[in-house]
Amino acid sequence: MFEELQKINERPAPFEFYTASDLWTDEHTSAQMLSFHLNGAIDLASRNVEFINRSVEWIASRFSIDMNTTIADFGCGPGLYATRLAKLGARVTGIDFSERSIEYAKGLAAREQLNINYVKQNYLDFETEDRFSLVIMIMCDFCALSPAQRKRLLSTFLRILKPGGSVILDGYSLSAFDQRQEVATYGLNLLNGFWSPDKYYVFLNTFKYDREKVVLDKYTIIEADRTRTVYNWLQYFTPERLEKEFIEAGFSVEGFYSDVAGTTYDRKSDEFAVVATRP
Repeated sequence: MFEELQKINERPAPFEFYTASDLWTDEHTSAQMLSFHLNGAIDLASRNVEFINRSVEWIASRFSIDMNTTIADFGCGPGLYATRLAKLGARVTGIDFSERSIEYAKGLAAREQLNINYVKQNYLDFETEDRFSLVIMIMCDFCALSPAQRKRLLSTFLRILKPGGSVILDGYSLSAFDQRQEVATYGLNLLNGFWSPDKYYVFLNTFKYDREKVVLDKYTIIEADRTRTVYNWLQYFTPERLEKEFIEAGFSVEGFYSDVAGTTYDRKSDEFAVVATRP
């Protein structure tokens, strides 16, 4: 038991393990995540509906969205952005590895009579001959990726964008990093049954990596018939660091905002958005 507790409370190296699929493809948790996506009153899996509407309005204005615009939505979820952008005339491709979210998005597109191309795939593996005017990646998905994964993804963005095409994505700031604290929590059915429909126990260890500006929420979930560990990594950025990654990938950075609704940039904001362009 002592050795098991030591393992549970062990601090891994930054991004040593990658378990995103456990969260988004598990039968139970994917249903939980979809319900969070579709709850327009909260900011959890997706932004609240009022923010999404403002965000789409700004994106449409900022990038002159019309019937000639082609958009790739990385981490599209149930199509909250893709649907709205398609209604504005854009030709949209949505990529997500949650089958439950993709099936919902396809059903929504059919009901709305929208021609959206949805791809069920890990966006790190996405390949296409299509070329896009705009790539979007919203809800700080970029922060969940390791440096190597981010480099790989930016290379994909550069390859699939048309010359002069743009990327917009958001991330967490150092202001948000400073608010995180290391904690160790134990509980029965932690997060109100999020992890399983059956009885379970959870050890939650939150680790901060000050040098790398990374936070890990490590969930060890113990059920009657299995024990699993889910690693939720988050990278926190300064604008300078994020710009460096884009420049090294071959982009030029056009500007920073406090969010993907075009709010004027404030360094104290917990999140910020970047717009970068392929030469």
